[in-house]
Amino acid sequence: MRTKVKDIMTTQVVSVLADTPFKDIAETLIADAISAVPVLDGYDRVIGVVSEMDLLRKEEFRDQYYREGYRPPLRARLRHRDAKDKAAGDTAAELMTAPAITVTPETSVVQAARLMDEHDVKRLVVVDANGRLAGIVSRHDLLKVFARGDADIAREIRDEVLERSLWVETSRVRVDVAHGVVTLSGRIDRRSDARIAGRLTQRVNGVVDVVNEIAWDEDDTRA
Repeated sequence: MRTKVKDIMTTQVVSVLADTPFKDIAETLIADAISAVPVLDGYDRVIGVVSEMDLLRKEEFRDQYYREGYRPPLRARLRHRDAKDKAAGDTAAELMTAPAITVTPETSVVQAARLMDEHDVKRLVVVDANGRLAGIVSRHDLLKVFARGDADIAREIRDEVLERSLWVETSRVRVDVAHGVVTLSGRIDRRSDARIAGRLTQRVNGVVDVVNEIAWDEDDTRA
């Protein structure tokens, strides 16, 4: 019921090696119209990521800190020390952000989305059990989950939620889906099961919202 990273990730990934020169990285980003590349060691293990911003720091610090007669305030120097070190880098290993934020192919898309939000990144590197590059998953890839058709969502709710997960009689429950919004209606024996049906439906990938209108015969939640 949960879509995993392996279901939506990009497997054809452009990467660079630790000793790849600055200019070659820049040309790779431009030629492939991408904004970042994973950095690999000699065993295809991911050791970091180089982004456009990592490369642009060289020009940024050339303008801000190397102008004749200019000396930035102490606080600014301390705050940007790491960025300044990167600005002096000439290879991927010197320019990259490390360690890379990674997920595995088995990671759920929900976990991946939370990681992106937590670290304020637009993509995550996907690695196998040995840390080797397996793919890339981006915010754009995550949006594919919500592009599922209404009929497909309704089918999964009926088969996975109502038939397999609840273990109660659900033949009187109706499922309607419009633009990802699910309306559950009809009737079920117990109020607790109606609540569970709503919660499980909310977890189905592609569901935007759930309107739970299921009526019940017995209110077993009062106790």
